[in-house]
Amino acid sequence: MLIGLISDTHGLLRPEVHSALAGVDLIFHAGDVCGDDILDELALIAPTEAVYGNNDYPGHPALAESIERVFDDFTLHVSHGHELGRPKPEQLLARYDADIIVYGHTHNPLIHHAGKRLVVNPGAAGPRRFNLPATVARLTIEPGSASAELVNLVT
Repeated sequence: MLIGLISDTHGLLRPEVHSALAGVDLIFHAGDVCGDDILDELALIAPTEAVYGNNDYPGHPALAESIERVFDDFTLHVSHGHELGRPKPEQLLARYDADIIVYGHTHNPLIHHAGKRLVVNPGAAGPRRFNLPATVARLTIEPGSASAELVNLVT
């Protein structure tokens, strides 16, 4: 299974997202969506599920507090991360039991391995902030194996 990961669009979906996430089976948005049109456009690529971030409306019907799924032998958790302040992989691993943890909030793209467990922040796909690149991630889950890669949206 190939899963697209995106976060912190803040109301801007760059055209490059379409090619960066082409061919994915599913997309998870890790919060700070900031607009229904973002989810509508992502749904043109693949079925999309999203959580709310600190800049979204928590009661929005299309945004969950968190997402929990099982793929093959792997459990997956998606949340924005703001519930932990400025989260670091170690905090997320301590808080959530999932094999794969996806979060946003910091805008800092990251892939962290901890034994069999994986923590992924796809970075911020929206307006560039903090001198960080605009990125998304592609998560591959196969029986007995999970890996992620970051994809730069702007070169």
